[in-house]
Amino acid sequence: MAGYTGYVNEALCVACGMCAAACPVAFSMEGKRARGGREIPAEYLDDAWQVLEDCPAGAIELRRTDPA
Repeated sequence: MAGYTGYVNEALCVACGMCAAACPVAFSMEGKRARGGREIPAEYLDDAWQVLEDCPAGAIELRRTDPA
């Protein structure tokens, strides 16, 4: 089954930290930059979708991961 990976558009990100606080399994803060790039476990997908909706800069993307 395909999953999702969270990404942060660095050009849009304002480094507020909301994504890392709300869904740390998918997002983190490295200095003053938010980072994604992690596959999101199914039990955290609702949190990740909420982060996408709530990001004040619209910098969050969730991309479908192709099945292996």
